[in-house]
Amino acid sequence: MAENRHKALGLSDETVLEMYETMLMSRRVDERMWLLNRSGKIPFVISCQGQEAAQVGAAFGLDREKDYVLPYYRDVGVVLTFGMTARDLMLSGFAKAEDPNSGGRQMPGHFGQKKNRIVTGSSPVTTQVPHAVGVALAGKMEGKDLVTFVTFGEGSSNQGDFHEGANFAGVHKLPVIFMCENNKYAISVPIEKQLACENVSDRAIGYGMPGITVDGNDPLEVYAAVKEAADRGRRGEGPTLIEAVSYRLTPHSSDDDDRSYRAPDEVAEAKTKDPIITFGAYLKETGVMDDDIEKAIHDKVMKIVNEATDYAENAPYADGESAMKYVYEEK
Repeated sequence: MAENRHKALGLSDETVLEMYETMLMSRRVDERMWLLNRSGKIPFVISCQGQEAAQVGAAFGLDREKDYVLPYYRDVGVVLTFGMTARDLMLSGFAKAEDPNSGGRQMPGHFGQKKNRIVTGSSPVTTQVPHAVGVALAGKMEGKDLVTFVTFGEGSSNQGDFHEGANFAGVHKLPVIFMCENNKYAISVPIEKQLACENVSDRAIGYGMPGITVDGNDPLEVYAAVKEAADRGRRGEGPTLIEAVSYRLTPHSSDDDDRSYRAPDEVAEAKTKDPIITFGAYLKETGVMDDDIEKAIHDKVMKIVNEATDYAENAPYADGESAMKYVYEEK
């Protein structure tokens, strides 16, 4: 039997099965979105495929009753872990009135749900970073036991918002976890043309915080790094920069053709490290999951995705008269 790494981290068999199920739910929702897009039923998809381990592993390392997450547009795994549902995500994809993110007003991937402390994102990349720092500052000023967790791509780590946010959090020792989901490409630009340093995590020293690079295909490694960073933040020791290295298995979005900038062989090679497959194999090697349990999880996930799709497709659109709601003050 393989080494039982999750037990060493204090994770039960039930918890790692829940992690696997959430990763699988993220993948199946995403795959369904692509089918709906290609059949002309939803307008846009921006994918989490290949990054589920980093997202779910990280989110499990947080306190889902206290902490705030400020996800970037790929973070299906993060928001599912924090309480969004497949139905919520499908309502967003179809831009229906019940979409919890915006009432059908925003393009998909702009997650926001107040009851689960998922802070609304915006189309300009990296604007969520200074917002995460602000939430952490407010929590510190109010004496609250909270950590903020913010994600972004490696391309976004070159934006001014990242550097300003990281500097402020470092100076004021704020409980912020900055996690870069390095999927090797900022749309069509490979990482070697984006950064002069070797790792995104190398930038941490400039802001007086620890920086660590982890295997983003291993949810347990990401969990351990985020859990440690959260503990540091709660002790008042300040922020942490984590770089989770994975690979984007799909084009940048449903409007992108990735064949113009990367070779099919490269993508095929990356698929051999698909975290859904590798984590499933780990669970079988440790005796946590067998074929029957795996089938039951797959069947359960597909039932939920099918029901969510049917519900969202048949749900009503927002009334045209409500177009200005949430935009202007209502007297």
